[in-house]
Amino acid sequence: MTQQTSGDIPNRLFFRLFQTGNVLQRQVQKEMGISTVQWAVLGALSREGYEDGISFNELTEYLVVSRQNLDGVLKRMERDGHVLRVPHPDDRRARLVQMTMTGRDFWNSLQSRIHDFYAQGLDGFSFDDSVSLLHFLNKLQGTLAGISLEPTEKPAPQ
Repeated sequence: MTQQTSGDIPNRLFFRLFQTGNVLQRQVQKEMGISTVQWAVLGALSREGYEDGISFNELTEYLVVSRQNLDGVLKRMERDGHVLRVPHPDDRRARLVQMTMTGRDFWNSLQSRIHDFYAQGLDGFSFDDSVSLLHFLNKLQGTLAGISLEPTEKPAPQ
């Protein structure tokens, strides 16, 4: 058996985050029938104060997703009647993303399943464990957003 070095911990941690994200995506699709991004969009639009919608740019920033990814998801959600894009009242070039009544009904119908999903996902975590995990994930997200590596030379094509 090889001895673990402290240098192994960051690799294991980031790989475990990658795996956890993939398990979350798989389980949400399997149990809810929607993607994690669709879930996040509905959650973002259901927040108090966003009944009239949110700009596309604000939504990409809030969800920390690419414009291309969000656009594709919104197209599917528009097709399903859960959201619509309307002209922004103050900026004709911009569009607001709004949840439709069908989307709101769908979101409301998911609430008990979401509650059960959270309960099962955090089974074995105390309240303090959950608060600590949230704290450390917030801290990690902030530091990741600030990473700026020196450019490296790309190897010449062979």
